Amino acid sequence: MIDPATGQPLPDSDSSYQRILFVTNSVHVYGIPPITSNKGFSAGSWTSPTQPTAKEIFTARLRVIETTQDSQIKVDIALEDINTGDLFAAAPYTSSAVVQQANDSSRFFAVRVQGERGMKATLGVGFEDRSPAFDFSIALTEAKKVLGMEGAGESASSSSGRSGQGNGKAEQESKVDFSLKEGEKIHIQVGAKGRRPAPGNARAASNDGTALFSIAPPPPAGKSHDEHPHPVPPSGIAGKSAQDLGFDDGEFGEFQ
Repeated sequence: MIDPATGQPLPDSDSSYQRILFVTNSVHVYGIPPITSNKGFSAGSWTSPTQPTAKEIFTARLRVIETTQDSQIKVDIALEDINTGDLFAAAPYTSSAVVQQANDSSRFFAVRVQGERGMKATLGVGFEDRSPAFDFSIALTEAKKVLGMEGAGESASSSSGRSGQGNGKAEQESKVDFSLKEGEKIHIQVGAKGRRPAPGNARAASNDGTALFSIAPPPPAGKSHDEHPHPVPPSGIAGKSAQDLGFDDGEFGEFQ
């Protein structure tokens, strides 16, 4: 069994085994510039057609490998030669900071690789399609759970705990009896305090005629808001014809 981090054989052990969490045979590996912003890595500049800031090194096979030996579990991200399988670089997945997704693309990642002497470098990795990039992210999520990284299952357990607490609280509230006992009444006071409803809402009236909403209630049957709903002509004009009022109607006939 080969150590993915070094490419060297591991000691034989009956309790040792490996599991491939992810593999793809075509990822583009870039030498990228150091990060210059707290917003993360921007892959757009790596592959800019005019002034690229990154240099593509080669196309590699990428594997995410879980290794268990003597009850010790580790996960490595290995970049290997497609034809020979030789190890080019490896990234021991010891924290989520080892792999950072680019802030402008779901297909590009910055991977912090580590050499045998502990020297570290950050390489850019680009997938040709979104599907393997998504599967790569899923494999890293699985690795977090296997390694017990902080926050891997915390959200699920905490939400489960909150759900349990919420269910208990709901059960307690469901046992509270809100029904009216014999002889009890509910008193509602309508006053000027509180938020005023927006004009145009439907309006209802209480038993004493007090308005509950913002527009006026309809008048009682047989009455109007005004004693004179239609304009009344002045007393000096009522009953007179158009000719009496000085209009010459001879050419066009009388007003109808």
